[in-house]
Parts: sequence; C-alpha cells; structure tokens
Amino acid sequence: MYHVYNHANGSECLFRSEENYHYFLKKYAQYIHPVAETFAYCLMPNHFHLLIRIRPAAELLKLTKNPPGFENLAGLVSRQFSHFFNAYAKAFNKQYNRRGGLFIDDAQRKLIDREDYYTKLIQYIHGNPVHHGFVPHPADWRHSSYNALVSTKNTLLPRLEILDWFGGLSAFRQFHEQNLDKVIFTDLKF
Repeated sequence: MYHVYNHANGSECLFRSEENYHYFLKKYAQYIHPVAETFAYCLMPNHFHLLIRIRPAAELLKLTKNPPGFENLAGLVSRQFSHFFNAYAKAFNKQYNRRGGLFIDDAQRKLIDREDYYTKLIQYIHGNPVHHGFVPHPADWRHSSYNALVSTKNTLLPRLEILDWFGGLSAFRQFHEQNLDKVIFTDLKF
C-alpha cells in the first residue's frame, strides 16, 4: 500500500472547474483502477492525495502477457501512472491554452508499512480540505472519497473492507470527528 501525492507547478491549480475534478477521476479509473485499488483520495485545488494498494502480480500479469521493457511489474504500475498524469495534463493544457508541465516532477509515494499509519492516513486524506480551511467537515468536500465511503452508491472503492477496518460505518464517522486538526496533521510527516 502506498500514499501517493503530488502538487501543481508553482502557484497553479490542478483543478479550475468541476469538470476538471470529474475528468481527473475518469482518467484515474481508466489508468489506475486496473493496477491498484483505491482506499482513499482527496483532490484539492493545487494538489492531491491517494491511498492505494497495488493489485496482486497475478492480476497485473493479466493486463499484459509480457510487459515490454519491464524487469518487474512495478514498471507496469509506473507506466500506468505516467499515462494517467500525461492524459490529464494534456487535456488540461488544451482546455486552458497553456503549455508545459502541470505537475511538480514525479508523484511522490510513501510505503504504508504500519497499521496505525494506514488508519491515520485515511483520516489525514479526508481531513485535508478541513485543514486547509475549505470546509468545516470532511463530508462537506465533494472531491474526496469520504462521501463515497459513507453512502450506499456504487463505487470502485473497497467500501466494506475500509468500513470494517474501522469497525463499521458509525465508527468510521466517529473516527473522522476525533481531534481532526491535532491528530492528523501533527502525527503524519512526509
């Protein structure tokens, strides 16, 4: 499992309209869903956070019988992320008549190697818009996985696995209410 995050170049925004947020998620589903499960995400105007689990090797091998130029399947996952970022950036640049790189270098990734880190990271990701002063509660931000997880609508997220981790829907909601500013932004350093 990995925390994947990136930021727009300079003071630019990655998302200028509702359409941008939707297009980003559409391209994400196209390129990343086949290689990774998404447990949490948050799209902010100038950056994003993802919590993903790379699919098992057997599933990845189904995508391509013989990955050209890859000595391991990590290359396949990296290629998918590259295609995803390029597709979004090209469409964004075309829509806004801009040139050049949209994202700062390559996306950052951090291995999730502890259960407590996984738990706090979900809260951190959903609490990002609260921390940055956009909304008072994670449920008020439309561009994160929080509402998909607490609803009954169809989603590509492994909702039941995530809610079960927290002890059910009520416990998931309660955890997100706890010490929102103190816990998540002082305990997690990147």
